Amino acid sequence: MSYQKEIEKLTATVGAQNTWGAIDAESAVRMRLQNRFNSGLDIAKHTAKVMRKDMADYDADTAKYTQSLGCWHGFVGQQKLISIKKHFGTTDKSYLYLSGWMVAALRSEFGPLPDQSMHEKTSVPALIEELYLFLKQADSWELNHLFRDLDAARKAGDAAQEAELIGKIDNFETHIVPIIADIDAGFGNAEATYLLAKKMIEAGACCIQIENQVSDEKQCGHQDGKVTVPHADFLAKINAVRYAFLELGVDDGVIVARTDSLGAGLTKQIAVTDEAGDLGDQYNSFIDGDVIGSADDIQNGDVVFKQDGKLMKPKRLQSGLFQFKEGSGVDRVVLDCITSLQNGADLLWIETEKPHVGQIAAMVNAIREVVPDAKLVYNNSPSFNWTLSFRQQVFDALQEAGKDVSSYDRAKLMSAEYDATELAIEADAQIRTFQADSAREAGIFHHLITLPTYHTTALSTDNLAKGYFGDEGMLAYVAGVQRREIREGIATVKHQDMAGSNIGDDHKEYFAGDAALKAGGEDNTMNQFG
Repeated sequence: MSYQKEIEKLTATVGAQNTWGAIDAESAVRMRLQNRFNSGLDIAKHTAKVMRKDMADYDADTAKYTQSLGCWHGFVGQQKLISIKKHFGTTDKSYLYLSGWMVAALRSEFGPLPDQSMHEKTSVPALIEELYLFLKQADSWELNHLFRDLDAARKAGDAAQEAELIGKIDNFETHIVPIIADIDAGFGNAEATYLLAKKMIEAGACCIQIENQVSDEKQCGHQDGKVTVPHADFLAKINAVRYAFLELGVDDGVIVARTDSLGAGLTKQIAVTDEAGDLGDQYNSFIDGDVIGSADDIQNGDVVFKQDGKLMKPKRLQSGLFQFKEGSGVDRVVLDCITSLQNGADLLWIETEKPHVGQIAAMVNAIREVVPDAKLVYNNSPSFNWTLSFRQQVFDALQEAGKDVSSYDRAKLMSAEYDATELAIEADAQIRTFQADSAREAGIFHHLITLPTYHTTALSTDNLAKGYFGDEGMLAYVAGVQRREIREGIATVKHQDMAGSNIGDDHKEYFAGDAALKAGGEDNTMNQFG
């Protein structure tokens, strides 16, 4: 319904009440538009539809992939979306990512923690709720400026400007976008996963990412010592998440099934199997072990199982964990992905050790032989040394093509001495197009950077500290921060406005009329910024 029709409708409602004479219908409509989502479930239902449409768009055209940046605070997420709208005019195909790594490192009451599911599980839904509170505030903030401009146009008698602003209000695009939310390995058994998933969905999550590691041995995807679980255990947790979505009425909620099998060499248990060739038997076929020739080969405490018709003793560590066969990672990834998609997952996440289009495409092509529309969420991880990796990829390609690479030291290609070389320039060109190339060639629907603001915060703080506590003094802040905010149109330069002071002033006027005591008068120093 249009802005004007909403006013007309609410005018009739207000007018029907004898004691509501002080209520202005247009002001109430403005408040209503500034709070379009009344609950986290409203948000989850809205964003699930957005994400499903984007998935269909990608299936039709791989150039229409989606992107997100990870965030650890509501303000960080808010500023990302405000910046996206400022530079590109739309939030289309732009999401947020909620990283379990950043929750552990930055949001736990225990203090900074490694990414091993040791942080409070409730901090995850709490961050989802916080992110959406700040995104809703971004809606209120932008609409507040439109409303104020509308009042100014009316006061000036500028009918054309008034009509243009009403059009912008009618076609306002919300900052509320999908959040891909990391539930780690579920923080316990399937029931624990279900309970946490419900909290996340109630906070607004339309998409939950879950990994196939064991909960009590969970590691960061780019660390050693990862331990996976049999497929039946993982599928039970996928089912738990789906039941949580359905119970709460988010029928099109999205589940991302992540496999860490490429870098995981261990399993905690031998899978249950009822017959040769079933899923448990396939999982066990990857376990490394020694053939048992006689009962004398079995020692006290040994575990024995059957593999390919032979009695086997699996290789077992002092921790009680079992080893997978070396070089079996790719085959396990493909089986994991096919199994997940055939049993309730919507998207895949393959954790890799490097960003390599060919490596990812080879696995996805194998998966697509069975599930043709398989799509990935991919971690463009800061754990990768992107510069070194791509320079080495270009080096290897040149060498394979018979080109002279004798002027380069492959092990030292990160060095700044190579920055201006043709090899480095080509590597940067491939980094720039990596997302588009892998979306087209490797089935990647969504690209994300898990920890960008962890690194940007550290970098910008280091630069400010170096200047402010050094010779630059106050100029380090003024030239390096404030002057750039002003000249680049960064709205936070008016931090009072960004925090809601203008919205509050308008509310005071709605509530008390001319008696309102407002903060935005001529003595407010925010006016120095024009």
